Amino acid sequence: MSFTKIGKGLSAASKEQAIGEFSIINSVEDVLTLLEAGAENKIVVVEDCGTTTIGPILSQIKGIVCTTGSEGSHLAIVSREFEIPAIMSTRFTIDYKTIHGKQGKIVSVDDKSGEIYVTE
Repeated sequence: MSFTKIGKGLSAASKEQAIGEFSIINSVEDVLTLLEAGAENKIVVVEDCGTTTIGPILSQIKGIVCTTGSEGSHLAIVSREFEIPAIMSTRFTIDYKTIHGKQGKIVSVDDKSGEIYVTE
């Protein structure tokens, strides 16, 4: 399986990597749909670093990608408590909404940076 780098940001939670299926979360309805379908092995992508919407699925997901925020954002702090890899302030090289349902991974490169990959 080969991976293509599609973005980078700030590593905010752990020095691990997460491999799973990307799921774009825009609303409470998206969370409920994911909860019903099964959130296991999902890497969720959100825009709001202050979101509490994904609370019900935090114990199930593999990783978090957020387009805003920093290491001190609410979502980054919560991801550390749940020991979930998280990349904040992500800048994508593609339209990230096209990765919904695709396999990929997030990797913490070092204490400060992380990268996002999608499978080819």
